[in-house]
Amino acid sequence: MRNGTAEKFRRDLTILIILSALYLGLSWFVTNSYYQLILTLVPIWAAFGVSWNILSGYGGQLSFGHASFFGIGGYVMTLALIYWDLTPWLGIPLGMIAGGVAAVIIGTPTFRLRGHYFALSMLAYPLAILYFLQYFGFQELSLPMHRENPVAYLEFTDPRYNTLVGVGLLMVAVFVCILVENSRFGLALLAIRQNELAAEAAGIDSKTWKMRALVVSGMIAAAAGGLYACVQLVVTPESVFGMLVSAQPVVFTLFGGVASLWGPVIGATFLVPLSKFLDAYAGDILPGIQGVVYGAAVIVIILAAPDGLYWTLRDRFFKPKAAAPIAPPPPEPRASAKVADPSGKPLMVVQGLSKSFGGLRANSDISFTIAEGEILGIIGPNGAGKTTLFNLLNGVLPADTGTATLAGESMLGKKVHQVCRMGVGRTFQVVRSFPRLPLIDNVIVGAYGAGLSDDEAAREAIRALYRVGLAEQANVPAGQLTNKQLRLMELARALAGRPRLLLLDETLAGLGREECDDVLDVLKRLREEGMTIGIIEHTMHAMLRIADRFVVLDHGAVLASGLPRTVVEDRTVIEAYLGKKWLAKQDA
Repeated sequence: MRNGTAEKFRRDLTILIILSALYLGLSWFVTNSYYQLILTLVPIWAAFGVSWNILSGYGGQLSFGHASFFGIGGYVMTLALIYWDLTPWLGIPLGMIAGGVAAVIIGTPTFRLRGHYFALSMLAYPLAILYFLQYFGFQELSLPMHRENPVAYLEFTDPRYNTLVGVGLLMVAVFVCILVENSRFGLALLAIRQNELAAEAAGIDSKTWKMRALVVSGMIAAAAGGLYACVQLVVTPESVFGMLVSAQPVVFTLFGGVASLWGPVIGATFLVPLSKFLDAYAGDILPGIQGVVYGAAVIVIILAAPDGLYWTLRDRFFKPKAAAPIAPPPPEPRASAKVADPSGKPLMVVQGLSKSFGGLRANSDISFTIAEGEILGIIGPNGAGKTTLFNLLNGVLPADTGTATLAGESMLGKKVHQVCRMGVGRTFQVVRSFPRLPLIDNVIVGAYGAGLSDDEAAREAIRALYRVGLAEQANVPAGQLTNKQLRLMELARALAGRPRLLLLDETLAGLGREECDDVLDVLKRLREEGMTIGIIEHTMHAMLRIADRFVVLDHGAVLASGLPRTVVEDRTVIEAYLGKKWLAKQDA
C-alpha cells in the first residue's frame, strides 16, 4: 500500500461496510419478488462495472467487449453444474479461473493495439464466442433444480438470500478495487492511463501492468456472470455475451464516475432499477426500452457531468482537505562533489548510431561519449535529430545500426522501462505529466519504476522534490503546476529512480530568463553531487553556463564536438545555426 493511503483505505472500507448493511437492511423489508430480483441484480451489475473500471477506468484501456469474461463465467458455472453436478460455490471460482485464462489469451495479441483499435478489437471477442456457442447448440441452458439443498446450489426459495450473496460479491469486488486504488498497482495504472510513454520512461512495464489489470478485471467479471446465471436460472449466448451486456458496465461507470471507487456502484444503483421498471411497465409499448435508457443516460451525463456523478458532486460539494506539508527526508550521504573531466572514465559510449525513416536519415553514424560526472550539451538547429537520438538511447525507437552502452552494458534492443532500470532517467521535449495525480504521486511513479519498495519510494520521491525545490507543492495536482514547476517535476521523477545518467530534452523550453536561472541552479547542484547529464537545449547562453562539452548535430550527423567556447566559435557551427548569408554578411 502506498505511503499515506492507510487512512483512505480504512475510510473506504468503513463506507463499504455501512452501505452494504443499509442496502441489506432495506432489501429485507421488500417482499415483492420482482423488486427483490432488481435488488439482487444491482450489486451483480455493479460488480461487473467495478471489473470494467479496473481495466478501463484506472488503466485507460477502453474495452467494449467485457461481456467475454461475464459470459465465460456464466457458461462455465452452468456447464459445470449440468455435466458435473458441481455446486456454484465451486463453479463460480472455476469460472473465475477460466476468465483469468481468457484474459491472458485475449490480452496477449490485443495489447499490441492502442486507442480505439484496442476498444473495437475487444468487441470482436464476445461476438465470436456468441456465434460459436450458437453454432454448437448451446442456445439455451437451464440450470437443474436442487431445492433439497438450496444453500449448496444457490437456489433459495426466499430471494432475499440471493440479494445477500449479490451484496457479498460486490463487497469482495469493491474491496479488491480498494486494494488496487491504494497500492502501486493503481498508481501504475493511473500513470499509464494519463501518459503511457512517461510511465514507461519512469520504469513502469506498461504491458505487464495492463495484463495484470485485465486478469483481475476478467476474474471479477466472470464471478458476476456466474452469479447472474444462478439468479436467472437460464443462460443464453445473447443474455451474457450480447452487445447490451458489454455496454452496461461502460454506461454504469461513465454515469457514476470513471476511475473512481464508487462510480460503478452509483451507476448501477440508478440505472438498473430505472431500466427494469421501464422495461416492466413500458416494454410492451416500446420494445428495447432498456437500451434507450442506457443511451439517454450517457447523453445526459456527458452534457451535465462529463466526469460522472461522483467526480462532479465531489468537486462541487466535498472539496478535499489540504494535505499537510511533507517532512524533509532523512539525510543521505551523497557522492562528493567532483569537477567533470572530459578525459575521465566514460559512463555512456555511443558509436556509429544511425536511424532512417524511409528515405529520411534522421541520425547518421553518431559517435560520442559522456564521462562520469559530466554535463554534455547536445545542440543543433531544429530538425538536426537531437530528440531522435534520445529516443534511440532510451528505447522509444529501435536503431538501424550502431551501439550504445552504459557502463559497458548495451542500451539498444531494450524496452523503455528496461533502459530506465539500467539507470537512465529521461525528460521530454513536451512535458509528460500525470495531470490528475498529485505532484508527489507523479514523482513516486519514478521510484516505483526503479523497483523500490513503498517506503523507499516515498522517501526517494520526497528527497527528489527537495532536491529540485518543489517540496511545498507536493500535494498539488500536476495539472495545476506552472511550466517551470512541470519541468522540475519531470526532473524530480527521473531523480526518484536513482539514475546514473540523466537525458534531459529541452528542459528550459518555454521558460523566462529568471525561470531558466532557477532550473540551471538545480542542474548545477546535481553536477556537484556527481550526477552525469546529457542535455539537449537551444538556449545557448544557458548551455555555456553549465555544459562541460558540446556535441553539435546537423542534418542527423555530428558536425563538431569539444569545449563550449571552441565549438561556438567554429565557423561550420555558426553557419549551421545562422546560415551562410548571415556568415557572409559578417565577413563583408
